[in-house]
Amino acid sequence: MNRAMKFHFADFTTTVNFCESLDFSLLKKQHTLTVFDENTFSLFGRDAPNPVILPAGELSKCWENSDKIIQSALSSGLGRDGRMVGIGGGVICDLTAFSASIYMRGCSLLLVPTTLLAMVDAAFGGKTGINIVNYKNIAGTFYPAPEVTIIIPLLSSLPALEFKSGLAEVIKTAMIGDAELFTLLQERREEVIAAEPALLEEIVARCIRVKGKIVEQDLMESGKRAILNLGHTFAHALETVTALQQWSHGEAVAWGLVMALRLGEELGITDNSYTEVVHSMLKGYNFSLKIREGSTRELLQAMGADKKKQGTNLRFILQRGIEDTIALAVDKKVVGDFLSREVKNAY
Repeated sequence: MNRAMKFHFADFTTTVNFCESLDFSLLKKQHTLTVFDENTFSLFGRDAPNPVILPAGELSKCWENSDKIIQSALSSGLGRDGRMVGIGGGVICDLTAFSASIYMRGCSLLLVPTTLLAMVDAAFGGKTGINIVNYKNIAGTFYPAPEVTIIIPLLSSLPALEFKSGLAEVIKTAMIGDAELFTLLQERREEVIAAEPALLEEIVARCIRVKGKIVEQDLMESGKRAILNLGHTFAHALETVTALQQWSHGEAVAWGLVMALRLGEELGITDNSYTEVVHSMLKGYNFSLKIREGSTRELLQAMGADKKKQGTNLRFILQRGIEDTIALAVDKKVVGDFLSREVKNAY
């Protein structure tokens, strides 16, 4: 399985290595601080150098834990030429990368994603972030890891809910930039759900290739990169109004994808037949696509903190069809009326 993919993001270069396992003896050749959550440390952390162990879950992605990482780096004597290594899911990857980007104005970084979601999204592409008062990724930087190590066998220990969460980002990526992957997900659903390793490697590699091609054109999200946020304006609002605890990120994204397509229908952009195909696929992967949490007012208020907003308008990523994605500013009242109908109809 050992192979590498290389990408150039502005002044950064990221090498993605597909490996069978992680060799901690190699990490010890450079002054290293390793960051885990409690779950990943119990599974993978026995021989890790200078481990920092944080509580599992989205609530850990906060200033206090970034401060803990930085203080641990100082205590261990980590210099700017040292390296932080994040070993875990999206929370650990985001948090470690954010801490590395601000420690001594930037130290070296290696990310080892242990979940499907982190492999196809959080660990790759340079976005870092922490949450502030339940708002997702409000503080963050652009700091691509020089190295990302993908270990497909780690997914065999992934709980079913976490695996499904990652599938939402896989489906989103296929919608944005890989129609062949979309068809594969439709036709080989049982093999995907069974987490067949060779198939998972192909899926992860295809997702990385789609995202890498987009980020190479627009690291700082000043233009095209924004399309990677398909479904996320709705998803982040749902996560915020439920205090980052009731819905996994992937479950929220799945709902957000359908909502984005339905809003596109409302605006005369998206054809209903495409919405139904995506809805059917998500249902086939057992996503719940109706919510009963959060009022229209709460969801709109959460969207008001979204980084993509433009003045008083809310900016959404919408689709005309597969691989045909646009960004559009939508009047807040239009969004409010749309949400009122959709949330009401969920009951």
